[in-house]
Amino acid sequence: MADENNLNYGEIRRLKVPLPFSLRYVNSYIIRDVPAEDADSADRYTVIDPGLHTSDAVQVWTETLEAWGIAFDQIRQILLTHYHPDHYGLAGWMQQQAGGVPVRLSRLGHEHAVRLWGDGHAEYANELRQLYLSHGLDVSLADLMVPHMNGFVPQVSPQPVITYMEEGEQLTFGGRTYNLLHTPGHAWGHLCFHDEAGKTIFCGDQVLPLITPNVSLLPGSDPNPLNSFMISLQDLEQLDVEQAYPGHRDPFRTWHERVRELLTHHEERLTYIEEHLIAPMTGYELCRLMFGESLTVHQLRFAMSETLAHLVYLRELKRVVESQTENGVTYFHRQPLY
Repeated sequence: MADENNLNYGEIRRLKVPLPFSLRYVNSYIIRDVPAEDADSADRYTVIDPGLHTSDAVQVWTETLEAWGIAFDQIRQILLTHYHPDHYGLAGWMQQQAGGVPVRLSRLGHEHAVRLWGDGHAEYANELRQLYLSHGLDVSLADLMVPHMNGFVPQVSPQPVITYMEEGEQLTFGGRTYNLLHTPGHAWGHLCFHDEAGKTIFCGDQVLPLITPNVSLLPGSDPNPLNSFMISLQDLEQLDVEQAYPGHRDPFRTWHERVRELLTHHEERLTYIEEHLIAPMTGYELCRLMFGESLTVHQLRFAMSETLAHLVYLRELKRVVESQTENGVTYFHRQPLY
């Protein structure tokens, strides 16, 4: 429903779309796009990241647009910062409601969406299970990953028809021109939309206030996602930004401070891991050390993949080394100083 939580930021409206996770909601943005040319025509709108396909999300969208006096056929286009289900999942449904309008996503993001949520989703879920087993996760916990991942498929259906957009291109909406920036790390193919003149950015999940974006090692994806994430943050730190619109939590203005905080956070976590690798440890043992053991399967997936992303980063810098047991389990330990 429309209420005081659905803040109006001038030409940009935020809608908190509910999620059945601890994050509670994802930020969707509705931008008044093309003003009516005469009294008999209607304004048009751009939507960014419509959310996860659940009955609660559909209800919120339907009731809120009605309260705001916006019809679905006034939506001109749907933009996706990345392919994760809490951003991508409702796009196909909304595309249908809006009469087949373009849904725009990077090519790399779409390739991953098809792999995770398309016909090959069962194969991907099994690959994820095997990845975690190879890093010491108990079989009973690894087995939970397959139904967990397969459970997302209804929440990203129907699949949208995608029109590609890529870094280096520009999009105009809300009367402003936005540069498309490829910012991998949180997700391959992740895009931010930067209005250089207006010093505004839609940053998806690449930079979040109060919480740290998850950086995950996943099968068949970025082989060193934390390295990509750190490079992306260093690039984003150079932008002139006075207003940021993130995928979660509230829009914020302290752009440069927040980017620097995220870089510092990961440097500190890397040091913490090195300090605890006096003796060989599996990724799962480190995961439990950093995140504890009272995790839901959803939280465990994030925690395992984030732990592995840090270990791979350290391994590539030769700050840690890895070895395998006869049964294929990988152990990491600190690189000797001699």
